[in-house]
Amino acid sequence: MTDIISAIQAINPDAQVTVNAEDYNQITWYNNTPVISKEDIQAKQAELKVAYDAKQYQRDRNKLDGTGVYPSISDQLDMLFHDKKDGTTTWEDAIQAVKDAHPKP
Repeated sequence: MTDIISAIQAINPDAQVTVNAEDYNQITWYNNTPVISKEDIQAKQAELKVAYDAKQYQRDRNKLDGTGVYPSISDQLDMLFHDKKDGTTTWEDAIQAVKDAHPKP
């Protein structure tokens, strides 16, 4: 779930607030920042979570643990060089394999 401050700043980028222990009842508003209701903050949190979850496939494609990742840029450039030189499709095949393993919803 998105934290309270991130939701507040998504609603009002100029908001100056602190939050203690992720508690809606412990939000301190500074410098005349307009107060945002708990309900509006929670609605924004839900909206941000949906947006975050919708991009899970992107995070999966870019994992650094070696599973389902795109090849490094240097490896991709090398593949492209050899594909052009040799008439192969190594780069395209490598990229498509990652996209197939982690499809866009």
